[in-house]
Amino acid sequence: MVTFGSSETAEVLASVGFDWLFLDAEHSPMEASDLQRVIQGAGSVPCVVRLPASAEVPVKKALDIGAAGIIAPMVNSAEQAAEVVRFAKYSPQGTRGVGLGRAHGYGLKFREYMDSANENVAVIVQAEHIDAVKNIERIIRVAGIDGVLVGPYDLSGSLGRPGEVGHPEVREAIDRVTEACRNARIPLGIFGLSAEAVIPYIKGGYTLIVAGVDTVMLGHAAKQLLAQLRA
Repeated sequence: MVTFGSSETAEVLASVGFDWLFLDAEHSPMEASDLQRVIQGAGSVPCVVRLPASAEVPVKKALDIGAAGIIAPMVNSAEQAAEVVRFAKYSPQGTRGVGLGRAHGYGLKFREYMDSANENVAVIVQAEHIDAVKNIERIIRVAGIDGVLVGPYDLSGSLGRPGEVGHPEVREAIDRVTEACRNARIPLGIFGLSAEAVIPYIKGGYTLIVAGVDTVMLGHAAKQLLAQLRA
């Protein structure tokens, strides 16, 4: 998860060999110009943007700057999911506004991008509230949804168990999302602060994995280095 609006940070992370980078525009201070710099720094490594809101303008800005896909937060109903898909798809599948941005080669690859965007851009919704869990079977039936990303921390909060991601109620909710998506053959993703947190989900068939946060990784590495020096 990338929260620094720095092309250099993205360049370093991309060079390590990650398959993709999760750019967090919801909880970080990054704006569209910051996100574009990060995407440019990542080079050929796909970047998927978690939107600040599941609304029309954030969707088209993220896609116009060249994001490989979007992650829509707090999608709690099929109606919300359908709206996100509509915002992300060009006519006739949707109502995405037509602009000239980085994704279109600043106009030089306009037709090429327009012809392929509906097929190639990933539309992912987050299941991070108990209402999303209750409606998950309807949400994943919405045409154009490419994946579901479980948000265990917000989900635990919506159950009155903030941060208790291992609590049986939270686990039961995640299991319901898992079963519904498996039955519908919808790719599943989840976030964890560490490899240990996400490995059980990888073993369970999750394929859209977000592990670690740039700020936390930097802080932990710096603390470890300082402790070794002081010792």
